[in-house]
Amino acid sequence: MSVLIDQFQRRIRYLRLSVTDQCDLRCGYCLPKGFKDFVEPDDWLNFDEIHRVIKLFTQLGVDSIRLTGGEPLLRKNLPLLAERLVQLPELKDLAISTNAVRLTKLAEPLRNAGIKRVNISLDSLDPERFRSISQGKLEKVLAGLQAAKAAGFAPIKINMVLMAGINDDEAEDILAFCIHHGFTLRFIEIMPIGDTGRLSSKHYISLQTIKARLARRFSLIPEVPSGHHHDPGPAHYMRVGDTGARVGFITPMSEHFCADCNRIRLTADGTLYPCLGQNNAIPLGHMLRNGASDTDLLNAIANAIHFKPERHEFNEKPQQVLRFMSMTGG
Repeated sequence: MSVLIDQFQRRIRYLRLSVTDQCDLRCGYCLPKGFKDFVEPDDWLNFDEIHRVIKLFTQLGVDSIRLTGGEPLLRKNLPLLAERLVQLPELKDLAISTNAVRLTKLAEPLRNAGIKRVNISLDSLDPERFRSISQGKLEKVLAGLQAAKAAGFAPIKINMVLMAGINDDEAEDILAFCIHHGFTLRFIEIMPIGDTGRLSSKHYISLQTIKARLARRFSLIPEVPSGHHHDPGPAHYMRVGDTGARVGFITPMSEHFCADCNRIRLTADGTLYPCLGQNNAIPLGHMLRNGASDTDLLNAIANAIHFKPERHEFNEKPQQVLRFMSMTGG
């Protein structure tokens, strides 16, 4: 089997697959307000097309797939897609990221389809603050979390985008919440993507500051990678004393992790982005629908990976990426 290795000797084995660019929440760092069209556009890849492309990626050594959006649970019949993907022999891990609003109905079907791990966005434990950030209802997310736990997902990870003056004062409380419920918490620095440049510049806070603050209340022990946890993503983890809990820090701004990047992203219309923070893209969906052979697609993927940028330029060129986070899948 061939493997994808870029010119900086990084092996690419993790694909974030966006199945929709739509969402039923309106978090300002991800999706513009007022975007409420839940009709599935004709240019989205159908399940047969997704299966074909993902099969090619797995033949090139990609063994970890995460279903993302927008909000992936908006995609009709998503468990059917998951069921097909988990049958690919080279695929070792299929996970999903969601806001959990619709998870009460879909947790069990998705778990039965073969998805084992779930990441859930939760930016506040205060109902009014949660509403101001996302225009959504906190109780729906909390119910979705419990549904995920009941369905047997493990681990369940909480993703919290920290924003100074908005929710950074909740860092300690949400970590205590995750310890109590057996969830893994991951803090994320806000990034200047789409129209969030003003938001990120005004409300950015370094996770180095948060880590130091948490250490005053919790015993944080750096985690030595052992292969025990399957974490293909970018978080650096610490153990929380003897609680058995873990807390991760995703630091694209204060301490970028590009040297170890093993990720690529495929949008709902089949556009391949080798880097979240750059504009380089390959229209695989367009190629597929215009008669490209598997060999053509494999060559296009390999070429895209070879020219994967060395790093993003969020700090140097904060207005460079104009597409919304919801389009690329985070």
